[in-house]
Amino acid sequence: MATGEVAGRTADARELSTGEALTATGRLSIARRVEPDRPALPFNPGQLARLDEALTLSSRSTGLEFGIYLGDLGEDTRKQAEELHADLGPRAAEGVLIAVSPGQRKFEIVTGDEAHRRIPDRSCQLAAMSMVASFKEGELIEGLIGALRMLADAAGTSYQESRAHH
Repeated sequence: MATGEVAGRTADARELSTGEALTATGRLSIARRVEPDRPALPFNPGQLARLDEALTLSSRSTGLEFGIYLGDLGEDTRKQAEELHADLGPRAAEGVLIAVSPGQRKFEIVTGDEAHRRIPDRSCQLAAMSMVASFKEGELIEGLIGALRMLADAAGTSYQESRAHH
């Protein structure tokens, strides 16, 4: 970035700082390095801790694999979300992915075969409606945590978890 200022004083080369030059017309030319700002993370550390706790509790209580993706989902948001869900590999059948693209104002909820058996479409629709309501209020973190809780409640506890308590 370069800026030009008309010098109100005369200067010779010894008085100029690095990146400054006095032109023949008496204009002071200044060049400075501008460091680009790092992209801001969408959540602060406290919010990330709450989200991590909600993900952990949802996965632990249900035996399902819950995940959240936050980022652009491209033109075919469903296809991209399904590809991200498939990245769960061997856990994809038990996987539940909430993929949110804030810039596109879109999201997808993808469930694997086992997760779909335990979380009916109606429960996914209710979680989606809850997220929309929170997102409209600018509450991204609350919307995600609320949806995780609703989906986990719909799934119920895992067989192993319920046997451990009896």
